Amino acid sequence: MAKLVLGMALSHGPMLSTPPEQWNLRAKADRANKRHWYRGRAYDYEALARERGGGFSSQISVEERARRHAACQSALARLAEKFAAARPELVVILGNDQLEVFKEDLIAAFNVYDGAEIENLPLSEAQRAKLPPGIALAEHGHCPPGGAVYPGAPAAAAAIIESLIGQHFDVSRSARLPQGPDRQHGIPHAFGFLYRNVMRDAPPPSIPVFINVGVPPNQPRVRRCLDLGRALLTAIAALGEELRVALLASGGLTHFVVDEDLDRRVLDAMQAGNEATLAAIPESWFGGNTSEIKSWLPLFAAMQAEKKRMHLVDYVPCYRTEAGTGQGMAFAYWE
Repeated sequence: MAKLVLGMALSHGPMLSTPPEQWNLRAKADRANKRHWYRGRAYDYEALARERGGGFSSQISVEERARRHAACQSALARLAEKFAAARPELVVILGNDQLEVFKEDLIAAFNVYDGAEIENLPLSEAQRAKLPPGIALAEHGHCPPGGAVYPGAPAAAAAIIESLIGQHFDVSRSARLPQGPDRQHGIPHAFGFLYRNVMRDAPPPSIPVFINVGVPPNQPRVRRCLDLGRALLTAIAALGEELRVALLASGGLTHFVVDEDLDRRVLDAMQAGNEATLAAIPESWFGGNTSEIKSWLPLFAAMQAEKKRMHLVDYVPCYRTEAGTGQGMAFAYWE
């Protein structure tokens, strides 16, 4: 029977791959954004600054940004070491797609990739030119120069799909990712960031599991994400081989408005094994990119069922404007 040897969850935002003195490139976009999602409501930048009362100026100096960026890099390095020490033979990765690969033609609530190869391909110059300010600069953080091809796990993925269907999760599946001039070719950045920074571009066979946490209207709700974790655990255990399996989650925490109280509520609940606290957070609070917290929920539920303990490596709120925009970065593992 397969053995779950490691759980790991971490943020993947472009600020992690951008020199801290250049975080202001995204700050310009923040000031122009008319829909900053914060605790169930959307604000333009000026209204957000009034709502939060300022007070973030001391946290956006270049020196403070550099300190927090360095703390994030240290946490990433520790997770990479932990992953290598666990020696997994199969990796299941929970992440989202931000209309990079899957467009309006099909956005599944849950999708399991069962292809033999996983391509991580750089954007074309034309595609890079269309990106928001500060995003192209961070591409190296989720895609190596020239791209890469990683091994998939078709047989294990097919078995997981069959098990999930049997547990009443009607997942879709993809043996290859869609292509076209209107979309990225290759695995989205939520997955690419883990391949690069945790698995160092040399992963064992892996299975990407897409969760549509952020594209309305078919986002899975909190309790459904928790249930998915328990169903995945059952599916992994039933693989029938003595495989060492790692379960990884990519995304979060709050952004592009940093909400330290919400981040701490989530992390404290996970450390305490308190599922009820997570389930009580209003669905409307998971708007915008803060929705990526939901990618952590199946991992948490699976680890709870396995009675594995969460170890928080670090939580680093990274700010870039006076209104408190940026990203709450978190790095954790379970064993």
